[in-house]
Amino acid sequence: MQRILLPFLPFIIFITGCQETSVPPASATAAPIATEARKSDAQAATKNRQPPDLLFGELFRRVQMERIFADGKTFVDMVPRASVSEIMSAYDAEKGKPGFNLKAFTEKYFAPPMAPESGWSSDGSRSITEHINALWPVLTRKAGADEGAAGSLIPLPNDYVVPGGRFREVYYWDSYFTLLGLQTAGKGELVRDMVENFAYLMDEVGHIPNGNRTYYLTRSQPPFFAFMVEVLAQMEGPEVYREFMPQLLGEHAFWMNGESEVSAETPAVDHVVRIEDGTLLNRYYDAGDRPRAESYREDVLAIRESGRDSQTVARHLRSGAESGWDYSARWFADGKNISSIVTTDIVPPDLNSLLWKLEAMIAAHHPEDGKRRQFQDRAAKRGEAIDKYLYDETTHFYQDLNWTTGKFTDYLTLAGVYPLFVKMVDNRHAADVGEVIAAKFLAPGGVRTSLTETGQQWDAPNGWPPLQWMTCQGLKNYNENSVANQIRDRWMDNNERVYANVNKMVEKYNVEDISLEAGGGEYPVQDGFGWSNGVYLAMRQGW
Repeated sequence: MQRILLPFLPFIIFITGCQETSVPPASATAAPIATEARKSDAQAATKNRQPPDLLFGELFRRVQMERIFADGKTFVDMVPRASVSEIMSAYDAEKGKPGFNLKAFTEKYFAPPMAPESGWSSDGSRSITEHINALWPVLTRKAGADEGAAGSLIPLPNDYVVPGGRFREVYYWDSYFTLLGLQTAGKGELVRDMVENFAYLMDEVGHIPNGNRTYYLTRSQPPFFAFMVEVLAQMEGPEVYREFMPQLLGEHAFWMNGESEVSAETPAVDHVVRIEDGTLLNRYYDAGDRPRAESYREDVLAIRESGRDSQTVARHLRSGAESGWDYSARWFADGKNISSIVTTDIVPPDLNSLLWKLEAMIAAHHPEDGKRRQFQDRAAKRGEAIDKYLYDETTHFYQDLNWTTGKFTDYLTLAGVYPLFVKMVDNRHAADVGEVIAAKFLAPGGVRTSLTETGQQWDAPNGWPPLQWMTCQGLKNYNENSVANQIRDRWMDNNERVYANVNKMVEKYNVEDISLEAGGGEYPVQDGFGWSNGVYLAMRQGW
């Protein structure tokens, strides 16, 4: 079956300074995923869409900067009640009149973000496992859900699970950890639906975006698609690898775009970084360089505080969002302040480990001998480079490398466990990393994200479900079972304690003082919660 290109893509232009960059389509031939009718409906519904900051211009900027809504994501998720031209004509006609009320105008022309009525209530009568399993239908959104041409939601051809709370759309890397729970719960059809949705996005957008919103299209998130395919293959059989091979290749092509252009004079292009000896590794990199629509005010204030070039800082902020760690002081030049953010200067062990896994999977399952050899070579070279450039013999841990200085950032985080999680390191390094985890990261409620409290949500004292899972699995991969079991037990106890108190599973947890809520970030702690539910079920039933 030939791939069907999404008609709207050539028309979505992201204004980045003096340049206009469109998102390129994938070159791989698509696997047969959703039915043609459902794909066609989703394609037609997304034609010509642009993000709300470009659609609504001055109105958008005023709503966000005047903080009409406490959460900047509220406005970008609201559903326009009229066409863009009608709304902007009304705004231009009314904004200068005496008594003009921006909030009233906004609420007149925009409906609240879509939230299906579920009738759900959590009163503590269920056990934590019963609570999680009862939540799956509450967090599931139907195929084709659409908000009209001016809305920011991108329709998908299959049903999908959202994280919960303010997150009303599917998220790329969250979904792998949600799938672990769906797998444990035996929801194979929904696992397939979600894998097919991501394959669809790869085919139509050219990469898997941060989420299915127009304002997320300039970036991806940590590349976990290979792991999702692996989950589906565990449920359905090895033929799944061949079915989704075109999208696995498309994922790799997206992250390696620019590898033919890097040189000693131009060492970084898009996601690709050339180290001094010619070795290629990767970084997080957002194609856009304007403040994020969903966090516009926060980004504008950070840019102003920095005193640096606005487009450069905006790209660092957006690239930090692509990392999934938005934010951690691992991205900050001074280790403290977001105004010093330098995300694209960092070559991180987490991203490169995930790409090693992707290359190893293609090498193991591609039907052509030549391709298998090519990707075996790629994986071998990347593994050697990760050990050579990202393992620090002084700290005995994998670290972020600032490629512009050639030095480690010396900011230890749980990103250092990813090489163990993907099973690419030798036993000596694994034992050393395990000792560092036990000595420095282990806390009463799990493992802390970093060793420093900065007020950022991806730092201490917070613990995050995906990092608990990957740390445990990484240690288990090398028979470091004692520490892995301690982390599992402490994390699950932490989840159960919070659930007993508030009848909710939340997005993140305080692992140092388990009597306190987790904090930091640009929004309050969210409940639901997709990846928390998935990791808890997988730890409880699939350990």
